[in-house]
Amino acid sequence: MQQESNNEAGSLDAASVEEKAAATESVQEPMVTSFKELDLHPQLSKAIKAMGFDAPTPIQAQTLPFTLKGADIIGQAQTGTGKTAAFLISAIQHMLTNTYEEERFNGEPRLLVLAPTRELVMQIAADAENLCKFTGFNILTLIGGVDYDKQRDVLHNELVDILVATPGRLIDFLRSRDVDLREVEVLVLDEADRMLDMGFISDVRRIVHATPHKPFRQTLFFSATFTEDTNRLAQSWTLYPHEVRIESEQLTADTVEQITYLVTDEEKLKLLYNLLVREDWRKVIVFTNRRDETRALFEKLEELGLPAAMMSGEIDQRKRIKTIEKFKNGEIQVLVATDVAGRGLHVDDVSQVVNYALPETPDDYVHRIGRTGRAGQIGTSVNFATEEEAFSIPDIEAHLGMKFRCEYPSEDLLADLPEGGNVERRRPPQNRSNNNRGGNNRRRNTRHPRNRR
Repeated sequence: MQQESNNEAGSLDAASVEEKAAATESVQEPMVTSFKELDLHPQLSKAIKAMGFDAPTPIQAQTLPFTLKGADIIGQAQTGTGKTAAFLISAIQHMLTNTYEEERFNGEPRLLVLAPTRELVMQIAADAENLCKFTGFNILTLIGGVDYDKQRDVLHNELVDILVATPGRLIDFLRSRDVDLREVEVLVLDEADRMLDMGFISDVRRIVHATPHKPFRQTLFFSATFTEDTNRLAQSWTLYPHEVRIESEQLTADTVEQITYLVTDEEKLKLLYNLLVREDWRKVIVFTNRRDETRALFEKLEELGLPAAMMSGEIDQRKRIKTIEKFKNGEIQVLVATDVAGRGLHVDDVSQVVNYALPETPDDYVHRIGRTGRAGQIGTSVNFATEEEAFSIPDIEAHLGMKFRCEYPSEDLLADLPEGGNVERRRPPQNRSNNNRGGNNRRRNTRHPRNRR
């Protein structure tokens, strides 16, 4: 369908280029206040309604009028702003209204989403499952820590409409020719700055080059922050993009109450325990900076009888999945985590985020507190700052464009810890939901692209 133009910079189709430019220019200052205004496909509208979405978030209102017309996007937005739904709604609408007329082969996705972490990939895929509930589209995740052979079997034996992957695992399948990206119609690069920080950019370049050239695909490029490097990548991979910037101060000031307690290292555990018990916190993420700190704090909280779990790079993927599910369901009150959970962990109703240790960069701070106060909900971010850590506060304040409320904890919040024994805690009611792909009864093409080379 598009193979003849793949990666050939000198063979740009003039009509495709003009369509890209027209899509960007055709919408002037969109003021979308309801999804009904977007004239979405009935199957997609039904899913949006079932998910309880009514009014678009700012990132959705500012991107969908353009992306639904085929325009590329460069967007600055954090997780928790609704950007995942923004790019998924646009891509699913495209696939529903542009049926694939030629014969399809297994392992050839129409939508490709790249994300830096396994947790973010899983969350994007979960959102895609919900939005595709009435479409019959098949969704596959490719991530490390999960059985490679099972992922390969799906690529060989099923038509894959939406592929969500981390760069490293997708490169493995590209090398083995188990996946073919020449038929990608929509390419999404999510949290590009994080992929750059994690050293994935060479892999991402190779993946992008394996897709059709930019006049023949739609590219949606999202990054929480923009540096010279991310700007260069965004401009090189998009064509006549519409640019949207949701600044960080818009994301935190109104929805997240922030308080900083000035403490010593010895007071941190007392303060955390007493906040958890006396303030009756229900669903809390506590961030540390290192794996050893995460494990040590988790073990101390367990000794104190609190329903806690940990999330760090040393935990295998299967255990991570189980931990996230237990946390979502309310079986775990406290999730102690490194920044592996700082991006992409989407759990409804996280009441508080605690920075047990202030992060090393202001960007990491924004990502951490983005776990609470999501999509307009009210949340609380509590920082523990020693005298040494307090020196990093001005940089974070400057980044957010706001001042922290700093205070010393009261005496009751520094009360001595109990000497062992379980502490009975009330837990919120469990709310289990089953995501259903739906529509998986369509005919599968058992042919695989590797067999035709």
